[in-house]
Amino acid sequence: MTPPDDPEMRAGTQLLADLRGEIARADAKATVLVGALGISTGGLAALLTDRGWSPAQLPTPAALLWWAGAASLVIAVFALLLAVMPRYRSSCWTPGRPLTYFGDVRRAARAGRLTAALAETGHDPLRGVLLALAETSGIAARKHFWIRTGLISFGCATVLFPGSMLLA
Repeated sequence: MTPPDDPEMRAGTQLLADLRGEIARADAKATVLVGALGISTGGLAALLTDRGWSPAQLPTPAALLWWAGAASLVIAVFALLLAVMPRYRSSCWTPGRPLTYFGDVRRAARAGRLTAALAETGHDPLRGVLLALAETSGIAARKHFWIRTGLISFGCATVLFPGSMLLA
């Protein structure tokens, strides 16, 4: 059993809390960006359709830039939605393995082994923290990847749309 003042346990617990906070911040960033993208895209679409404008009116080089910008905008929205999407793995919990997240708890409860699983997790809490750290850091990395992808795609769209208008 890991002593409560074990430096590895303290460090692991602190890192796990930091990672969970980072995931919450990534979710908040992506949510705000999705909202801003939705509002700006909706406003642009409403403005352009209200005036009877269509990208078909653009010369071919400008139309290519316009549609590349539209594709970049779609990629940005999907990437940011993927960043916000809840992430978790399917539970691979088996008796003798520590509980590390809600899927493990559900699986242990369904197997009628929740009490025993909690006791086993309590005997070696550091192992559970290490497994949770590995999974949580992967979730944070994937969320940040999709946020970066969304921001890069949005940046491309903000250059391509006006660029198409300059060629018109």
